[in-house]
Amino acid sequence: MSDQPIRAALLSVYHKDRLAPLVATLRRLGVQLYSTGGTQQFLEEQGAEVTAVEDLTGFPEVFGGRVKTLHPKVFGGILHRRHEPGDLAQAAQHGIPPIDLVVVDLYPFEETVASGAPEADVIEKIDIGGIALLRAAAKNYRDVLVVSSRDQYEAVTQLLEATNGQPTLEDRRQYAAAAFAATSHYDTEIFKYVSQGTTLDGGQALGTTPQAPSTSLRYGENPHQAGAFHGDLGALFDQLHGKQLSYNNLVDVDAAVQLMREFAEGQPAVAILKHTNACGVAQAETLHTAYVNALACDPVSAFGGVIIVNKEVDLATAQELNKLFFEVLIAPSFAADALPILQSKKNRILLLQKPVEFPKKQIKTLLNGIIEQDADLQSETAADFRTVTKSAPTDDETAALVFAGKICKHTKSNTIVLARAGQLLASGVGQTSRVDALRQAIEKAASFGFDLHGAVMASDAFFPFPDCVEIAAAAGVRAVVQPGGSIKDQDSIDACDRLGLAMVLTGVRHFKH
Repeated sequence: MSDQPIRAALLSVYHKDRLAPLVATLRRLGVQLYSTGGTQQFLEEQGAEVTAVEDLTGFPEVFGGRVKTLHPKVFGGILHRRHEPGDLAQAAQHGIPPIDLVVVDLYPFEETVASGAPEADVIEKIDIGGIALLRAAAKNYRDVLVVSSRDQYEAVTQLLEATNGQPTLEDRRQYAAAAFAATSHYDTEIFKYVSQGTTLDGGQALGTTPQAPSTSLRYGENPHQAGAFHGDLGALFDQLHGKQLSYNNLVDVDAAVQLMREFAEGQPAVAILKHTNACGVAQAETLHTAYVNALACDPVSAFGGVIIVNKEVDLATAQELNKLFFEVLIAPSFAADALPILQSKKNRILLLQKPVEFPKKQIKTLLNGIIEQDADLQSETAADFRTVTKSAPTDDETAALVFAGKICKHTKSNTIVLARAGQLLASGVGQTSRVDALRQAIEKAASFGFDLHGAVMASDAFFPFPDCVEIAAAAGVRAVVQPGGSIKDQDSIDACDRLGLAMVLTGVRHFKH
């Protein structure tokens, strides 16, 4: 049923504050109330008629209250499906009444831990029946409304008043999701406490399970910081050579892998990264040429960097790579005669990349919690470009703009990327102003001998003023790709028309913080 009326409710709460208005509404609606212990006493003090759970089950509380609600008449009342004739028949056969609302406020486990209480007291605050009630009610949200926090009492009271005790299926699903979030958090806190002093000591990585592989790292970002990786690296890489991966290695490896996903198909491609930003990217007819062109972009930053390729590393490329000191090389395969050359340096890390499906969500710790977002899986092609200037980009410029946009997406904001088709020329990364990013890129290109005449420019976000277009034009840039979206877009478009540049808009911003 979509609008299931609430006929009976089970209340079992630790904290009684804020509960009285909800009890008053349930009484007005004529809802049968079941409860235990202190909650039952509170309800009766509010003038409510309450059926003790032990009168429903025919079995008393035992073991000092550790077992109260764990009984088929309680869980059958919650879990039987009201739309299944067989379930209804069995409920009638065994005298199991429906329970359409479950209100549980779990034992204060976290607060007890934080108080410094002895272990015996903490263990007794691990709620068993309450967690089971929440999970059962949330599972059967088609028929049952579940309330998992005293913070919800006011909203639920208003909901029941507004619907005359008949919440919708959408309402019940929403509260079920909140209940599963509550039980997940509760179990995580218990795991963190109980795992102290075990092989899982130190806590569990967000987004993984206690059984996920855990690898200690030499240290974190700096030697005074402890570090660990929680996850299955073996599913993604076979490490063929070199020392143990460090925390910083892993951060750079992740950035490299995500960037190279943009170039998974097509020509051989090479990317060189330092501190998660590309300092060289190129595509060419051969992997050797692509590497030479990528290295030319910034051979200074490439020292000690992470390199990733999208094709098998052949002998010629291995010989060229061996001239450079780098930390990590990632490839889908290595030619038999190439591998010994690359293994000649003792600590050089060689990773054979395996195909794997990456998470669609990104999770990060922040302040005293976490933030989550969808992974940025969108990449623009020429078909997504909207020319807004009098002149359109040439075919070569269009190819260069697509190439530059892919790199720009994976570069720290604010960023400007300068490129030609198949080769990164320079980028300005992580600047507090877009003008500074552009000037940094122009200066870097000049320092490594690149002529920017005929180059293209990509920006990760819109231009609020025409200054970037004017500076780029003076340096020789002939085409620009940017998302657009500024109230002053036309100023930059007009500047392009005045200076003879082509500009295309994508409508998609790619900030990377």
